[in-house]
Amino acid sequence: MNDLTDASFLSDHEVVTRDHWIAERRRLLEREKALTRLGDQVARERQTLPWVRMDKPYVFETPSGPRGLAELFGPHRRLIVQHLMFGPGWEAACKSCSFMADHTDPALPHLAARGVGFVAVSRAPLAELARFKARMGWRFDWVSSFGSDFNRDFQASFTPEERARGDVFYNFTTQPFPQDEAPGISVFAKAPDGTVYLTYSTYGRGVELMMHTYRFLDLLPEGRDEADLPYTMAWVKHHDRYEEAPVAASVVTPVAGGCCSSRG
Repeated sequence: MNDLTDASFLSDHEVVTRDHWIAERRRLLEREKALTRLGDQVARERQTLPWVRMDKPYVFETPSGPRGLAELFGPHRRLIVQHLMFGPGWEAACKSCSFMADHTDPALPHLAARGVGFVAVSRAPLAELARFKARMGWRFDWVSSFGSDFNRDFQASFTPEERARGDVFYNFTTQPFPQDEAPGISVFAKAPDGTVYLTYSTYGRGVELMMHTYRFLDLLPEGRDEADLPYTMAWVKHHDRYEEAPVAASVVTPVAGGCCSSRG
């Protein structure tokens, strides 16, 4: 965020009495309540989506050896999967996907209390994931789909040929895409007989549900302050790469082929 003079600091904001502010805040509160009610309605619609039976066998590399999709649930009846962008041979995972993942560990015991497991899935081999996981200090389960169709079947990986044609199927539509890997979240349910069903997937800005740092930033007068950046999330770094002092948005260096930019 840019340094501001006193004049520019107040240029977009009227200064009023507290009674005036409370009146304006009440008007906004009605809009916020309407948005909350709409969110509740959409959540109910999400919960009534039809399911897809997962008949295709997928095998994942895990620290405990090869495992099928049903085995990733552990003792839980529901499973949330983060499609975390980390292709074979990459030096590090996508910084924006890593930003998402940074929010996960504190939620794990609360999810488990509701019968929900969590796992991140990436195409990079397990040894590459393990090295980066240790660097980040993450505790959540992270497995490799290397050698399987899982990423491609879930709109999280594309062939160079698909990208060259500009007909990548991502976020439930055909579009160009700047990377071979893509972010997403998928939710699965497991029946008592072990059958696994896909219940929900979200992509594009839908993955922001994992980024509650954005919820904090949205409370600020300047919001996310990303309008002048080369792409949304250009300011994000791996959490061990931030300088001690904040970097002004105007001098953020764009990353070539920035991943996870806003793609509606």
